[in-house]
Amino acid sequence: MSVTTQVPKDFDAENADNFEDIEKQFAVKAVQQMATYWAILEKVPGSKLRLTKMDDDIFEHLKRDFPEFDPAEPINEDEMKSKTGKERWRTFMMAYDKKIDDYNFGTLLRASPKTEYGEKETIFVPRMQFYAVEIARNRAGLNDWIYEEAEKERQKAKGKNEGGSSSSSA
Repeated sequence: MSVTTQVPKDFDAENADNFEDIEKQFAVKAVQQMATYWAILEKVPGSKLRLTKMDDDIFEHLKRDFPEFDPAEPINEDEMKSKTGKERWRTFMMAYDKKIDDYNFGTLLRASPKTEYGEKETIFVPRMQFYAVEIARNRAGLNDWIYEEAEKERQKAKGKNEGGSSSSSA
């Protein structure tokens, strides 16, 4: 069950108390988004996936603003979160303020396209950074291995089920 509430008009995020329950809710939402994305990548090759209606624009904008970005390389978190890195990404993200829902919501991103999510392999980033990086990875086919591995497991499971069963399915 999903419950949404409006933020009070007089709410000041800069001076708000950091309540533990609110932090837990954000963490739960980020983990749910991570699990959902991984499940999608297991069912659809990343190279065939669209994350938003604006994937083309986001990808072109990323290439224009971050020409040095190589989606195959692990992300340097220190560089991304440095003063200069934050300024560059903030400018990039603000272009999507009214265009992408929850564009600045905290999201989990794999540091490398070659690894699964894990404590040491995951970076907490705003959603627009996640979209930009994952769209670039998907366009380059760098997430297709996730689908391929899942497909091998499905075939293995199917073979076990068919091998021990005399009934067939359509």
